[in-house]
Amino acid sequence: QVQLVESGGGLVQPGGSLRLSCLASGSISRIYSMGWYRQAPGKQRELVAAITSGGNRTYADSVKGRFIIARDNAQNTVYLLMNSLKPEDTAVYYCNADLRTGWGRREDYWGQGTQVTVSS
Repeated sequence: QVQLVESGGGLVQPGGSLRLSCLASGSISRIYSMGWYRQAPGKQRELVAAITSGGNRTYADSVKGRFIIARDNAQNTVYLLMNSLKPEDTAVYYCNADLRTGWGRREDYWGQGTQVTVSS
């Protein structure tokens, strides 16, 4: 069994900051990329940021310069530091991992999602 568990969402005022964390646990042989997606009401799920095991980062244009993705490979954890938050950042944020399980299969896993609300 492999699980991704997110934490750190909540309510924040515009201009504020939040940090999301996601821990991957279970029978994991290797994690290739980890990332964060978000889905706002009535919209499709979209990539926010992703990071490879080697540290290469990808960001959505809408968050460049405001969000930072980081990863602790030893702890199988990925973080998303969100600064200068805007109301349009409001969404459920999902952690994603492209990994190889202990039994050899390469699969995509998702967390349960954490709500981020930016409002005054």
